[in-house]
Amino acid sequence: MTDATTRAASLLAEHRASIDRLDAVLVYTLAERFAHTQAVGKLKAQHDLPPSDPEREATQIARLERMAVEAGLDPDFAKKFLGFVIEEVIRHHRRHQPGDATSPAQP
Repeated sequence: MTDATTRAASLLAEHRASIDRLDAVLVYTLAERFAHTQAVGKLKAQHDLPPSDPEREATQIARLERMAVEAGLDPDFAKKFLGFVIEEVIRHHRRHQPGDATSPAQP
């Protein structure tokens, strides 16, 4: 191997190690986020609130798009990502609603 190839391999390993750490941060952050949204879903079900809140969702998407621009991330990607997360959250919230066939059994 040449010195340039050895250096490139070292840099590649450093980038990959950073990517692996960031993937872990994403997974644990999403887990924490979903723990909170699960609590919100249960609270909504207990108080007969709808599983989705379109006004809040729109506000959050606009906020994330602004943050993406500030961070140098493609805002369309950020919007798609949050849209996916919101869709999953609403699906979880619906499961907590009374009468939903996928609701977990209540103790």
